[in-house]
Amino acid sequence: MEVDAIKVDIFGPTKKAKKRNANASDQDVEMQVDAATGIEGKERSSHGQASKAKRIRSEIRKVAVPPHRYSSLKEQWMKIFTPVVEHMKLQIRFNIKTRQVELRIGPETPDISNLQKGADFVKAFLCGFDVDDALALLRLEDLFIETFEIRDVKTLRGDHQSRAIGRLAGKGGRTKFTIENVTKTRIVLADSKIHILGSYKNIQLARRAICNLILGSPPSKVYGNLRAVASRLSERM
Repeated sequence: MEVDAIKVDIFGPTKKAKKRNANASDQDVEMQVDAATGIEGKERSSHGQASKAKRIRSEIRKVAVPPHRYSSLKEQWMKIFTPVVEHMKLQIRFNIKTRQVELRIGPETPDISNLQKGADFVKAFLCGFDVDDALALLRLEDLFIETFEIRDVKTLRGDHQSRAIGRLAGKGGRTKFTIENVTKTRIVLADSKIHILGSYKNIQLARRAICNLILGSPPSKVYGNLRAVASRLSERM
């Protein structure tokens, strides 16, 4: 009876597949040389760029509209819509269900920072500033809006708070206009809330004058302090 020769190697331990070294896989990728700098490196995949572009397009800002500003927003909508779309190249709409103004980056938006500028512009209008004053946020840099309440300075109730608001406004709004002209800011008195639009230093000057009026200082003394500060600023300039 013939017996076939059996190979012993068949029953030996199976050889494990060698793990491919990560360095070897990196070496397989063709290296690219930058023509401008001469630096060698791997070519960047287009997938990461596509996901980044998709994330940028999904950036959105939502600004809630107070109920007492619905009619004003409706009347001035085209004055708000035109600079946001034509100059900032953003997409804007008013969501009727959520009562919010929504801003989004469009394919033609040159800079992602335009989205925050547009949101600040809409917020300034909703706080009570005129459209022309709020447009300064789009044209100029280093402009801010600061909001605080009378109770943040001093706790006043009833007639005391009403008299404080009267001191801030002055007869025919003269006190408010004087502070605005001297400090080069814009001020909105919305009940117990006070909104100031301007540069950082000018906002601090206007806030100091307003706080002094809230604490009971006579307007004549506040005017004198503002004149002194304005003269010092003019000398520095």
